[in-house]
Amino acid sequence: MAKTIPISLDVMGGDSGAEVVIPGAEIALVRHPDIRFLLYGNENSVLPLLEKYPRVRDASTFHHCDVSVAMDAKPSQALRQGRWRSSMWRAIEAVKSGDAAVAVSAGNTGALMAMSKFCLRTMANIERPAIAAIWPTARGESVVLDVGATIGADAQQLIDFAILGGAMARALQGLESPTVGLLNIGVEEVKGLEEVRTAGRLLRETKLRKLTYAGFVEGDDIGKGTVDVVVTEGFAGNIALKTAEGTAKQIAGYLRSAMNRTFMSRIGYLFAKSAFDRLRDKMDPRKVNGGVFLGLNGIVIKSHGGTDAEGYAAAIDLAYDMVRNELLHKIAQDLVHYHRGRFADAAATSEGDL
Repeated sequence: MAKTIPISLDVMGGDSGAEVVIPGAEIALVRHPDIRFLLYGNENSVLPLLEKYPRVRDASTFHHCDVSVAMDAKPSQALRQGRWRSSMWRAIEAVKSGDAAVAVSAGNTGALMAMSKFCLRTMANIERPAIAAIWPTARGESVVLDVGATIGADAQQLIDFAILGGAMARALQGLESPTVGLLNIGVEEVKGLEEVRTAGRLLRETKLRKLTYAGFVEGDDIGKGTVDVVVTEGFAGNIALKTAEGTAKQIAGYLRSAMNRTFMSRIGYLFAKSAFDRLRDKMDPRKVNGGVFLGLNGIVIKSHGGTDAEGYAAAIDLAYDMVRNELLHKIAQDLVHYHRGRFADAAATSEGDL
C-alpha cells in the first residue's frame, strides 16, 4: 500500500472558511487518494459539511478549535489570542510535531507567517523566510519570491532566496539546474540598489550548486518566463503580484465587455468560447493558487483568501507536490552545500592573509 501524505488544513481560514475548504479537500482527494487530512476548525461549522462530503470525512481526523484567526487581525494580535488554540496555529503545530507533512491555510497572511515562523522557526543560516508564488508565464510557470513576507532584504538574504527558490523550482518542475534572475530596474550591472548589485556579483562568483544565475531581469521578464526563478524582496514582489492579479481582472473585464457589445460579437464569442476559457484559466490567479512559505523547518502553503473550492484544491495539490518531491530535503542540501563552500572560502582567505 502506498504511503499516505498527511496534510493539515486550517478549515476556518479564508473569506468563506469551511464552505470552501471541505469541498476543495474533496476535489483534491479525488486527484490524490493517498492524502490523509487533519482538519482543524469549529465543530459547528465543519461537522455538518463533513456529512455532505463522506469521502473527506472518511479520509480525515477532525480536531475542534474554539478560536479562529480573523482575516483582518494584526499578526501580534493573532499570536496573543490564537497561539496554542486557534485552527491556524494547530494546523501549523501538526507539521512541527510530525503529524502532518504540510499545512494549508487560506487565512490572514501576516498572521499565518507570524505563527509559522514562531512555531516552526527558520532553517539554519536563514534569517528571514520568504513567500514564493507560482507565476504563469509565456513559457509555462516560474517561481517568484519574496512576494510579501518581509520588507527589504540585504545581499545575503537575496542569495538565500535564490537558493530557496531554486530548490522549489526543482521540486515543482523537475529542473536539474533552474535559471535564476534578480529583479531590477534594468539588466545593466551598474543599475539598481547596492544590495541587488552586490547579490548579483556574489551569485556570479559563487556558482551555486544546481542553480544557474542568469543576471538581472526586469518586470516584463516575469510574464515572459525569461528565468525559472525571479528573486526580489517582499515590497517589490508583493506590488508585482497584486499588479499582475489586477491586470488579469482588468483584461478579463475588457473581454467580457467587448464580447457583449453587439449581437455579432456574442455570436463570435460562441465560436471562440473554448479559447477564451483557456485564456481565463491561464489568467485567473485562483487557478494557480498557493504561496509556499520557504526557509522554515516545515512546509506551509498559503491559499488565496478569496478562492473557490477548485482554487483551494489547487493549493492542496501544490502542498502534495512539495511533499512528494521532497522540497525540504532539497532546500537543506542546497543550504549545506552553499554555506560549507562559503565557510571554506572564508577560511582560505584568512590563511592567505597570514
